[in-house]
Amino acid sequence: MYQYLSDVQKKRLFNSLLAVVIILAVFLAIKSLNALKENSYIGRGEYPANVISVTGTGEVLAVPDTGSFSFSIVEEGKTVKDAQDKASTKVNSVIDALKDSGIDEKDIKTDNYSFYPKYDYSVQSICTRDYCPPTKQTLVGYEVNQSVTVKIRKTSDAGAVLTKVGSLGVSNVSGLNFVVDDVEKVQDEAREKAIVDAKEKAKVLSKSLGVRLKKIVNFQEGGNYPIMYAMGGMEKVSLDVAQVAPQIPVGENKITSSVTITYEVE
Repeated sequence: MYQYLSDVQKKRLFNSLLAVVIILAVFLAIKSLNALKENSYIGRGEYPANVISVTGTGEVLAVPDTGSFSFSIVEEGKTVKDAQDKASTKVNSVIDALKDSGIDEKDIKTDNYSFYPKYDYSVQSICTRDYCPPTKQTLVGYEVNQSVTVKIRKTSDAGAVLTKVGSLGVSNVSGLNFVVDDVEKVQDEAREKAIVDAKEKAKVLSKSLGVRLKKIVNFQEGGNYPIMYAMGGMEKVSLDVAQVAPQIPVGENKITSSVTITYEVE
């Protein structure tokens, strides 16, 4: 049939088909763009224009139930093996004593183990005004250093454990601290108090402003910060053998939480 049409008719038919294709393409493009816009808002809500934000805080006091400290063993020897044997003998005796005191093996952890050569530096001859001879480096031995962290589940035993460790010739003890072992439980309690505090403040604020609280549109939580009071604490010090185990009060820790709640209002 197409071949029987005149040139003018063919041209008109072609233009008509082209117009239909263009209109269809534009229609599909508009539909696709609208669909993309609709999908971009799925799961979103328009942020309300009228909001108020309040911040609440919560605090929980908890008695620490776990203590921890670190000790170091430092030994020297003419050879690496000699220094290691001395250090191992002393560390093993301390660990055995800790286990005898009721400390579980899982609560005794090596944080660092290292050894390095020791040198003596001496000047071969006296320096003159114009020349100073190089120093002579002489290997004199090796030093082994092992640091161990100990966790004490029974805080009342902390003083006795420290006394026993000090009597076994460790080089130093540091960082005696007391913490709450299940701190997340205490943090959850502090957060709940902070939320209650924020909600109470929101009620008071809305009444003062003459607005009505609607739904919560945003929630933010600050950090949970443990604050220690009257803790036992030790800087890095050398220990002498004590005749009487010291009393080391654990005090209490304060866990704080801060939350910010944003309400839509009308």
